[in-house]
Amino acid sequence: MLNQDVAKKWIARWDLQQEGYLPDREERFTALIDAVEALGKPDPLVLDLGCGPGSLSARLLERLPKAEVVAIDADPLLLGLGRAAYPTLTFASVDLRQPGWTKTLGLKRSVDAAVSTTALHWITGAELETVYAEVASVLRPGGLLLNGDHLDGDFPMLSTLEKAVHERETERRFATNRPEGWRAWWDAVAADPDLAALDAERTTAGSTHNGSESNLLSTHEGALRKAGFREIGTLWQRGNNRLLCAVA
Repeated sequence: MLNQDVAKKWIARWDLQQEGYLPDREERFTALIDAVEALGKPDPLVLDLGCGPGSLSARLLERLPKAEVVAIDADPLLLGLGRAAYPTLTFASVDLRQPGWTKTLGLKRSVDAAVSTTALHWITGAELETVYAEVASVLRPGGLLLNGDHLDGDFPMLSTLEKAVHERETERRFATNRPEGWRAWWDAVAADPDLAALDAERTTAGSTHNGSESNLLSTHEGALRKAGFREIGTLWQRGNNRLLCAVA
């Protein structure tokens, strides 16, 4: 088992790396958890889709300690970090692109909210329909899907301006002191002997992204409508950084 302190060190480094791309990441986390809290249940059942090492799930439990959170990802290394750092969290190794994945979770009640941040853009449009249909099948009526990500609009001028707002916020926050990037973080992981076993498992598991991105807002909205969600809209936005909400 990976040492908890080592895992927390790497997750802190992960969070900083992510903030280099999302300077208002914590604000988006806060808005998302506000929406879950607004459901009015002290013990909501929440699925965290593409949870990574559990950064969002851990913050959710800090705010709602009676919540039941199932943190889902397909990457063995990120899951290993999360399990070591947050032993009270439930992690599940699941490929969201596979039909029927909700049946592997052993859920005892309907889900109140499914949440995700900076993850679902890696899933192609057709696969996204499968993911949202699976989520809809386990959400209770009135339950929420909350997806925080960079989602571009369909209007060229507005989309350009949204990206410009995001770029300027990044420049203000970091100027010349940008955190390490995605590739540098993974290269550092590969060089750490403490993570050698998890890194080897990751390589053999074939958990790398397929390189295809679905980051158009209309793609996600269309997939959500096809899955039967009744209401779809943006709850929070900073440039093209959005918190998309859909009501079951």
